[in-house]
Amino acid sequence: MNLLFIGKESSSFRKRDIELLSKHYEVQVLEPPETKKEWPSCISQIKKYMKSCGAGFGWFAGLHTLPMVYYARKYNKPSIIVVGGYDATSIPEIGYGLFSNFKNSMAAKYVLESADLLLPVSSFLAGELRKHAKISKAKILSVPLGCDVNFWKPNGKKENMVLTVASAKNITRMKVKGLDIFVRTAKYIPEAKFVVIGVEGMAREHLESMAPDNVKLIGYTPNEKLLPYYQKAKVYAQLSITESFGYAICEAMLSGCIPVCSKRGAMPEVVGNAGFYAPYGDIKATAQAIKTALNAPEELGLKARARIIQLFPLERRERALVKLISIATLLKYSTILAKWAHKSVNNLKVNIQQTTYDSIEITLDIKRRPILGLLGK
Repeated sequence: MNLLFIGKESSSFRKRDIELLSKHYEVQVLEPPETKKEWPSCISQIKKYMKSCGAGFGWFAGLHTLPMVYYARKYNKPSIIVVGGYDATSIPEIGYGLFSNFKNSMAAKYVLESADLLLPVSSFLAGELRKHAKISKAKILSVPLGCDVNFWKPNGKKENMVLTVASAKNITRMKVKGLDIFVRTAKYIPEAKFVVIGVEGMAREHLESMAPDNVKLIGYTPNEKLLPYYQKAKVYAQLSITESFGYAICEAMLSGCIPVCSKRGAMPEVVGNAGFYAPYGDIKATAQAIKTALNAPEELGLKARARIIQLFPLERRERALVKLISIATLLKYSTILAKWAHKSVNNLKVNIQQTTYDSIEITLDIKRRPILGLLGK
């Protein structure tokens, strides 16, 4: 089957999904336009591909996935949207999330309402969808991200290091990821080395102005050079105001780090009982949690690794995506066929319920027209 994929291939998450899906489908990738001049050509290509492909698959609900969902409906093709976080969130106090602004959320709302399946990357995000977008839970199925358990792995003895990793160039992103909290916490634990990786631009300048001597700030770092930092750090801290999933936490846990997180967003889903928590924004409580983690036995880091291997391997996401694309395709065409073939069907309602991560229950609610009504036609 041919599959149209809408999303930036340069992103590691999307690139990984393309690789997984390409094992099972012929995947045509279209990147979202970067300028207004590119939009007419892009829409024309989407229309062309949706006529002939088996299904449409997009990352994030927004203006870039709207044409794919629109033409999928027009040509009776299933459309599937991965909801990644920003497209289902509202944190008005820092102006973060599409649903913090009504105008910006309009395109996303259409995509979320019109797509056949929505695949948020965590159970937390599924709840955010229902809360902010008012979407029926029937078509929301959470599919967590998958991690490369063979690449991210421990190597040698840990150092007295606390690490956090987050791509941040502006102040808003810095606050979302809690990097200012991380740096302010460092002064309460001067005996440990604190390392921030991924900060550039205004975010880096702001953090440099407040960082004590035991903090090191590093810009973008590719995975091959990032891995040794995870392997050296005993503690990984994710002090975000929210996390849609927490992929960096997974990388760190796979590398044997003991996680310390704010108890927000999807972080408890990832960390479970394999780490420590602190109230968001509470510097002294965060410092105490980090001290406890630094003094904990390194075996807790191995427990953290085992949790990610069990819950979030790449293979599990691959199986889930293939299964759900098949289900979306089957439901789309069987519903069309039922409505066309059985004139006695007045209303056909398909209900999909996720009972566990690997279990999905599908029921059909069929209402038939009264016999007298049929005889009168």
